[in-house]
Amino acid sequence: MNRALAAVWVIGTGLTSTPLHAQRPKAGVEQALFGKLSDGTAVDVFTLTNAAGSSAKVISYGATLVQLWMPDSKGNKADVVLGFDTLNGYVRNDPWFGAIVGRVANRIANGRFILDGKEYKLEVNDPPNTLHSGKKDLSHVVWKAQIVPVDHGAAVRFSYLSPDGDEGFPGALSVRVTYTLTDRDELKLEYSAITDKPTPVNLTSHSYFNLGGGKDVLKDVLYLNADGYTPVNDKFIPTGEVLPVTGTPLDFTHPTAIGTRIGEVKGTHGGYDHNFVLNGKAGEMKLAARVEDPESGRKLEMWTTEPAVQFYTANFLDGSIAGKGGVRYPQHAAFCLEAQHFPDSVNQPKFPSIILKPGSVYRQETIYRFSAK
Repeated sequence: MNRALAAVWVIGTGLTSTPLHAQRPKAGVEQALFGKLSDGTAVDVFTLTNAAGSSAKVISYGATLVQLWMPDSKGNKADVVLGFDTLNGYVRNDPWFGAIVGRVANRIANGRFILDGKEYKLEVNDPPNTLHSGKKDLSHVVWKAQIVPVDHGAAVRFSYLSPDGDEGFPGALSVRVTYTLTDRDELKLEYSAITDKPTPVNLTSHSYFNLGGGKDVLKDVLYLNADGYTPVNDKFIPTGEVLPVTGTPLDFTHPTAIGTRIGEVKGTHGGYDHNFVLNGKAGEMKLAARVEDPESGRKLEMWTTEPAVQFYTANFLDGSIAGKGGVRYPQHAAFCLEAQHFPDSVNQPKFPSIILKPGSVYRQETIYRFSAK
């Protein structure tokens, strides 16, 4: 498909829409050079295409999802994730657009934790806390990549060995993340990790979704399969409690437009940035969220084995970042659904543990399932 010729710009986010008559690419995986780092290291892009002609592009830098093309109710495909056109944008990527983040996603209080009687100090990049493990986390390294043969879809596996002491964390951690685009328009992420010393692990994908190409996502209708959430203090660190969402602007147990009560949310820079405790058992696949865009008809379902999801409405975007096509992303230009364990779990004894020990395997599976009506 020659998108440079066939694409038309949708007003707002820089997303592009592909007409029905455009020729579909052949199903499978294609590998190409995306760019080079300042030291000459090559970064490749892998284009996954399914039998329906939907596609995903993932680069080896940060195992980052840079494009995701899905159809609307009329069959027209559009890129439904925010990002950049060039590698340089991702190297400077403060919002973690599309990246795999870790070793520990979300916040760690005061940039420190104690494990087996020893204190570990981390980079404080979100004062006074550590956010997503610092500025040189797994999203800012080049992963090894391998195309994986699968039935009914296309897949690529990324792997990285994080050395002992990396970003202050103990133990050498070997991580694998496999992206699979199924013929059912599902983007499946399968994670695994092993270590040679006890160490905290909490990996997630930080994609920013905009299902319709509008300037914001406030009209999108959200359902969250979560009766509870973890409240935080004024430093965004959990208090250790799990409280019910009932009677709060965090109640999405009935489908509600994202913007309906967003003005009632306090202390999070103008929107949602909360950890929701999912109903169901950790380790078992369950519906976490459903989002529907009323204009395009696109629907996204998120399924995960994780116990929680961080729902974030791109509160810190302010138009200063020029993304794809040079379009500037305003506040609420997207939403994130980050499958995870609870924030600051390494310092919260009442929360589910994120400590991985030698001989054990960290596993997580999250599926983003797309449809349209």
